[in-house]
Amino acid sequence: MKEEKGLKEGKESFEEALARLEKIVAEMERGDLPLDAMMKDFEEGRRLVAFCTKELDGIRQRIEKVTATEPPAVEPLSII
Repeated sequence: MKEEKGLKEGKESFEEALARLEKIVAEMERGDLPLDAMMKDFEEGRRLVAFCTKELDGIRQRIEKVTATEPPAVEPLSII
C-alpha cells in the first residue's frame, strides 16, 4: 500500500502520519494487541507525534511570517 510504503521510508505527509497515528491509537485502545506489538506501535506513535508536531510548528512559523509582513486586508472600523 502506498501509505505504508511512505510511512516506512519516513517520507509521509502530515495527513498520512496523522491517519496512521489515529489507527495506532484505535488499535491500542482496543487492548487486544500482544505486548510486543503494542510496544512497537507505541514507539511508532511517538515518532509520528514528533513528526506531526514539527510539521505544525513549521506551518505556524510560516503563518506568523506572512501575517507579520502583510498589511491587514481591511481597515479596522472605528465607532465613535
